[in-house]
Amino acid sequence: MEWPAYLDEYEKLVIRMTTPRVIVDNAGCSNATRVMMDSARKHGILLEAVQILVDLNLSIKKAYVSSDGRWFMDVFHVTDLAGNKITNDSIISYIEKSLSTLHYMPTLSKCVNSLTALELTGNDRVGLLSEVFAVLADLQVNVVESKVWTHNGRIASLIYVKDCDSGYPIEDKQKIDTIVTRLRNVLEGDTDIRSAKTVVSLAATHTERRLHQMMFADRDYERKPIIWSNGDAPAVSVQNCLERGYSGVNIHCKDRAKLMFDVVCTLTDMDYIVFHATVKTAEDRANMEFFIRHIDGTPISSDAEKQRVILCLRAAIERRASEGVQLELSTDDRPGLLADVMRTFRENGINVTRAEIATAFDTAQNVYYVTDAIGNPVDQKIIEAVRQKIGIDKLKVKELPSTYHEKEERDDEATAGVAGAVLVSLGSLLKRNLFNLGLIKSLT
Repeated sequence: MEWPAYLDEYEKLVIRMTTPRVIVDNAGCSNATRVMMDSARKHGILLEAVQILVDLNLSIKKAYVSSDGRWFMDVFHVTDLAGNKITNDSIISYIEKSLSTLHYMPTLSKCVNSLTALELTGNDRVGLLSEVFAVLADLQVNVVESKVWTHNGRIASLIYVKDCDSGYPIEDKQKIDTIVTRLRNVLEGDTDIRSAKTVVSLAATHTERRLHQMMFADRDYERKPIIWSNGDAPAVSVQNCLERGYSGVNIHCKDRAKLMFDVVCTLTDMDYIVFHATVKTAEDRANMEFFIRHIDGTPISSDAEKQRVILCLRAAIERRASEGVQLELSTDDRPGLLADVMRTFRENGINVTRAEIATAFDTAQNVYYVTDAIGNPVDQKIIEAVRQKIGIDKLKVKELPSTYHEKEERDDEATAGVAGAVLVSLGSLLKRNLFNLGLIKSLT
């Protein structure tokens, strides 16, 4: 192991003593890979461990966290997104190395270096992203990667860009000021003068954790939902275990990718430490129990604080959840591509509720979650019209929300009902004609 030059011998000794011990085991569980980590307790280390796993697109099916004094023992049961064990030796080696170096090499995976980061928050509205990307295209700014979340009528976006001409990060102060001014004008619109924010940064950060922090700072959890959920809202409760000095947090909700990361990220950024936890998933449901204390060692002390924790955890779970149609765009990248795609969405009344935009080897690989202007599923005819304009082979429907399937079932039932009524009417008409001709003696 090569030590950083700034470490003295005492610091090296401390690192050797506290280096996490990591075991990746495929034999002890029939349907998942077990990742076991023993580690000295440090604020945020659980989040960093979970972050490493989810950044590899691994699904955490079960997890057990236990703290004994100043030592943690964490066990994660993970699979790939298809539900298979992890058998790739390079991935296993990466997990072991990354988790073993957490104490002196904090992870920043899934962040974007050597690019300029634009942080945007403001009121969400149909067509907002179209205006944002149109401004960037007009200013000769190339979008390399971006993530966009919306929740309770608010939007948060991290956009990583470079200069179209030079291909380098944008460092010219005059150009940065122009970008900030024009984007702030777009975000403010007519009603958002005080709350729209545009920040330019060259610092590396974990994108999804930063999005949580941006929406938390924007206090999206305090706002009433613009669109009510379909009745499957997360159930969150908080109780104090006074005899042990912990606060217990229970969460029951629909399971999805990166769920544990979103919850642990929020607790960590609210300055709570998880001492014990149990996470279990079955089919599409997740049950999570966390025993936490504030960073100063005290449990939650008031009803107001309990309510705040509940609201913040609900918001964290809902931000990444999307009921819209999932569309995937795969095409050659070019200047202005995002602006053109977003303009097509806007012209057809389509609202983007979440987006993941990436460019690799001059190819755009983008995912959009879309609804109509008021949050309902987009009519399939409109989706097809948009695909025709952008390119059937370029824009594909990846996933339909459950509301589509429910609508299809209702339509089928309605069609069956109409068909049955028509058959009954035809039968009655035929019987009456036969009666009039004297071929039958009764209409009953």
